[in-house]
Amino acid sequence: MRRFRAQAAAEIGMTLRRGESLLLTLGIPVLLLVFFSEVHVLPTGTPEPITFLAPGILALALMGTALVNLSIATGFERGYGVLKRLGATPLGRPALLGAKLAAVLAVELLQAAVLVPVALLLGWHPTAAGALAGVGAALLATAGFGGIGLLLAGTLRAEVNLAAANGLWLVLLLVSGMLVPLAKLPGWLADAARALPAAALTEALHGALGLRTAVPLWSWLVLAAWALAAPLAAALTFSWEDRRS
Repeated sequence: MRRFRAQAAAEIGMTLRRGESLLLTLGIPVLLLVFFSEVHVLPTGTPEPITFLAPGILALALMGTALVNLSIATGFERGYGVLKRLGATPLGRPALLGAKLAAVLAVELLQAAVLVPVALLLGWHPTAAGALAGVGAALLATAGFGGIGLLLAGTLRAEVNLAAANGLWLVLLLVSGMLVPLAKLPGWLADAARALPAAALTEALHGALGLRTAVPLWSWLVLAAWALAAPLAAALTFSWEDRRS
């Protein structure tokens, strides 16, 4: 635990020192939230667009941080040989991956601290009971997305990982319901999307924080499955160095 706490503190410190990356991580979701709340071009299907957009943008921010940012940063650390040095220490892969997920959680807290007040100013009205369910879904999704990101970073070359992480983010965005409701997708595509963590998170946050309906059972099951399977796969396959570079 001491090694884990030390590495987690180091990971959080390094993450917070990447000012330009942190600015994009915070700024882009805020820009999207304000723009689409004021410019009604998305088929949200709700009287007030912010009711649909606030949960969706929160899900988008979480996915960008836990999947894309984590994967790319870790991939380049691995490609540059930084992680190879850690591999020679008693730290171990599970502790390293856990420390990186702790850094992701720290950034997500910052994102929530910025996005939630902006959404409230734009007319969003979540409930306290819904917030508890939303936090639970966000934690499961963080583990799932983080596991996917670390799986990519630990098995692919840094350049390939960069393209794969961004490409996967785009695909998940399009079929997640974050900006366009799943009901607007073709039936076969919506059914396939429900097996992915992005759509499961979005539906959970919409139910808990937006539409004030019960979170679908399938969302919890999908999020839990990815939260278990993705980190386990990352821990089993993660390589400290890229021998092909």
